[in-house]
Amino acid sequence: MKALIEKSLADGISYQAYRELVSKLLSEGKSTGPNQTEALTHYSMLNNKRMDRLDKKITISESTKTALSKLNQKQTWLVLTEGWCGDAAQNLPIIHKMAEASNQIDLKLVLRDEHLELMDMFLTNGGRAIPKLIALDENLEVLFTWGARPSIATKMVADYKAAHGKLDDAFKKDLQVWYNKNKGLNLQEDFVKLLNP
Repeated sequence: MKALIEKSLADGISYQAYRELVSKLLSEGKSTGPNQTEALTHYSMLNNKRMDRLDKKITISESTKTALSKLNQKQTWLVLTEGWCGDAAQNLPIIHKMAEASNQIDLKLVLRDEHLELMDMFLTNGGRAIPKLIALDENLEVLFTWGARPSIATKMVADYKAAHGKLDDAFKKDLQVWYNKNKGLNLQEDFVKLLNP
């Protein structure tokens, strides 16, 4: 496992490089990943606009800043993601702002479909759900994992699946509305608990 994590970290790119990669692919009419469809490119375009907005508007709460200031060891946050993923678009800008707020955190992103072996070691309920964050100490031991959604959104998804069998477009719209209203607070609350267990 350590060798696989080392290889993934070597492949990892910064948040800024990831944003530039997604934008470059979109300028070529493409999305990230091996599957190229109009739908995935459309989602990538929507997500890129969401991330632009969140990068400008999102703020980190005082309680999150306090939790981050208490970190006394270096951590690497390795995140599996793809440009077409709506949950990644909503959560990565906040994860990036949290990492930026601490000199103890190094954020690295890798594309899921180029790192399926790593993804398969960190499944969520048996699925390749993204974004998936793996927090590592300096010895590359796993401190915690997070993903693919904040706890309230995770419950919303589970409840809807239980009632309807699957997620439909109406639910996906409701989820985006929830993300917009919550403004990253639930995600930050989840991380405060993970950082200070």
